[in-house]
Amino acid sequence: MIWLARALAGPMLWGALFSAVYALHGAGCNLGWIDVRLGPADLHHAAMWAVWAAGLAVHVLLVRTMPAGQGRQRKIITAASWIGLVASAFTLFPVIATSTCF
Repeated sequence: MIWLARALAGPMLWGALFSAVYALHGAGCNLGWIDVRLGPADLHHAAMWAVWAAGLAVHVLLVRTMPAGQGRQRKIITAASWIGLVASAFTLFPVIATSTCF
């Protein structure tokens, strides 16, 4: 049964990362982080980029180390790890790249 937890790790990480980035988006807009300069960027975008980059790094770690088992179980774990990585990369990039506060 541990293989099922391994298979769900990638999609669950995507869900957590999705929630974290959107929470930072809402908090940053509400707290005025867009007006706080942090080097070449503002605090709002820097926080979202940092969380997204850290999440992608954890996804890469999962892809490289998580697959275990044999046969079909290993293939499912590997596919789910890749699905989580690709989903995190493509669904969250537009949010952090083009986020706006109204």
